[in-house]
Amino acid sequence: MARCLSRPLSYTKSKDMKAIILSENGGTDKLILKEIDKPVIKPNEVLIQSKALSINPVDGSVRQNEAYVKRILQPLPGEEWILGWDVSGTVVEAGDQVTSLKKGDEVFGMVNFPGHGKAYAEYVAAPANQLVPKPASISHNEAAAATLAALTAWQALVTYAKVQPGEKVLIHAAAGGVGHYAIQIAKHFGAYVIGTGSAASRDFILAQGADEFIDYNQEKFEERVQDADIVIDSVYGDHILRSIEATKRGGRLISLQTFFEGEIAEKARTRDLFTHRLIVTSNGEDMKQIAGLLEKGILKSYVSDTYSFEQLPQAHDKVAGGKTKGKIVIEI
Repeated sequence: MARCLSRPLSYTKSKDMKAIILSENGGTDKLILKEIDKPVIKPNEVLIQSKALSINPVDGSVRQNEAYVKRILQPLPGEEWILGWDVSGTVVEAGDQVTSLKKGDEVFGMVNFPGHGKAYAEYVAAPANQLVPKPASISHNEAAAATLAALTAWQALVTYAKVQPGEKVLIHAAAGGVGHYAIQIAKHFGAYVIGTGSAASRDFILAQGADEFIDYNQEKFEERVQDADIVIDSVYGDHILRSIEATKRGGRLISLQTFFEGEIAEKARTRDLFTHRLIVTSNGEDMKQIAGLLEKGILKSYVSDTYSFEQLPQAHDKVAGGKTKGKIVIEI
């Protein structure tokens, strides 16, 4: 794991906490470090003093696109935009209705996704039912990493694809945040796993437990695989048409990027596929499953780079490059 050093953002201290505000859609220069008031929690929420958060590709999508602000972030009129959904930290205050958590508990989770998670801050207000205790055996960095990406992998494979022992699972972008968790989860359920990636990611993908590796620059995966029970496709555009060819008749195809419409939907119907365009959702019960796997060492977070809070814009640039192995984490 590398710790990244570069010139940090500057700010003037005047209020309760630091937060990074998205001033408007655009580049990373629109991420502004600012002092704001701490959140006031609702009766069903806890206030977390954040120790770590993680960055996902969707963060960059929301930063750049107004449509994603409306669809994913969903801010109230006049509300400052604070990105981020993944958090690990310590409870410093609990609402009157909260019985599952108390002050001093170390917790982690994905907050209000889709919605205004506001995790790019020193303190985060979160519904208690979206959080779980952090296993003592893992760090806050590892916990923050295993939130949106791990939930996406879990919901794709378990909730929708209903992976079974002995099934063949093809995972695209298998070295990435979602991909490296998906390999481990599929193997935990007894599946045979094939991961795609670049040549540089071969050893990493196999180290996560994949049984086979396909270099997408050297061969067409749909020529090597036509009988996958499950395909997890996280690539934009008509790549999904090739994934349909790799899925066996009656199989399951889960897309993280492309909707099943028009030609794509018709081609999937000709192969009698179960299809689902996944939008991950905050789910405390799923987080409990993930926490249990982390505690037992069955699921492990690979954190490739760590940045300071003030270096968060550089972390956005790193994720946008699309070559990250595992996860990028911000230490608070």
